Amino acid sequence: MFEPSEDLPSPVSKPFNPLARWLFLALALLSLALGVIGIFLPVLPTVPFILLSAWAATKSSPRLLAWLEGHTAFGPMLTEWRRGGVVRRRAKWTATVVMGASAALMLALVPSRWVALLAIGSMACVLVWLWRRPEQFSDEALPPEV
Repeated sequence: MFEPSEDLPSPVSKPFNPLARWLFLALALLSLALGVIGIFLPVLPTVPFILLSAWAATKSSPRLLAWLEGHTAFGPMLTEWRRGGVVRRRAKWTATVVMGASAALMLALVPSRWVALLAIGSMACVLVWLWRRPEQFSDEALPPEV
């Protein structure tokens, strides 16, 4: 199982008041649920929801954050993102293929053309942003040699 790096501490925030903590926890759990659903539903992205879940967990639940960071699928992605916004090439290609298939399905099945085009435009913006992310660590952010 993946274990978080010792040299990259989790950025857990100071405790908020109880209401804010519960709201952040609800956001973290909702985002995690949407991210997991996104694994099986092609039109729903997984990575942004997992990143949002980890961010909200830093403000509400060190236990949930530790679970996310220790998870075999989510942990490496969170560490790479925190170390420099790294998104692996395979993830970029997977997102591109899935968004392309979703766009084709929307054009074929959504009766309102402007709704489909609005969604496709949003996906295109996400893809432009995604492909501009680094695919590996820069020299100063390299992970330690093991």
